[in-house]
Amino acid sequence: MEIIDGKALSQKVKDEVKAEVEKLTAKGLPAPMLACIIVEGNSASEIYVANKQKACKACGIESVVIKLKNDVSQEELLKQIDKLNKDKKVSGILLQLPLPKQLNEDEAINRIDRHKDVDCLTRENLGAMFSSHHDIVPCTASGILRMLKDNNIEIVGKRAVVIGRSLLVGRSVATLLMEENATVTICHRHTKNLDKVTKEADILVVAIGNPKYITKKYIKKGAVVIDVGINRTENGICGDVDFENVKKLCRYITPVPGGVGPMTVSCLMENTLILHKTHNI
Repeated sequence: MEIIDGKALSQKVKDEVKAEVEKLTAKGLPAPMLACIIVEGNSASEIYVANKQKACKACGIESVVIKLKNDVSQEELLKQIDKLNKDKKVSGILLQLPLPKQLNEDEAINRIDRHKDVDCLTRENLGAMFSSHHDIVPCTASGILRMLKDNNIEIVGKRAVVIGRSLLVGRSVATLLMEENATVTICHRHTKNLDKVTKEADILVVAIGNPKYITKKYIKKGAVVIDVGINRTENGICGDVDFENVKKLCRYITPVPGGVGPMTVSCLMENTLILHKTHNI
């Protein structure tokens, strides 16, 4: 059993981004800029945005945070997005989710210029990804694929099972795995005999938001297990996979924390650089 070190790989990705940014600025070109919009009132979101700012600084990417009041109107939110869309200095726009109930999340996301949609969440960019004509892909899905490739884990012809069908993770990572010629099954809460399906997986990706739900009865011996879950419990942070219960069965496994999470942030930096080089230079 080998543990995939997301922190170490994340640092490698950030170092690569930093080197590319330094090449641009050495030529007198502007550095990329990431703009984050956050609506006040969600402490977890504030921590996530602070981590993204820290990563920007480490990579030489400029960052700006627009903080909006908790009672902000949809009209004001859209105005802020429009302003950033028009700002030529801004390479990528990130709308920190979730939003308060009075705001229409779907409308706000799709107001972002597709060429600045760093999370790859607009309908245009998702459509481009699902049709294999993408500049970028969602950060978590990108990070998962990078983890597999950097550990020389074979994907071609392998049976991959993804538990969870969200656009941001489940359907996105399934699409990328299919592009790499894996045979992919997506499971969800209505899947019958889930353990029988997952027991066939050479690669198992779990993104369900249910602490330690996946135990050894779901795991094929020698499988690669990627745990996307981040759950805050009385005993601390844990994933969707019962790590101690399943690790001896696995060929590779990601820990929580220290696995997929750091990769999501570093791939956000990578996406910002790609959008900057593709559309701002």
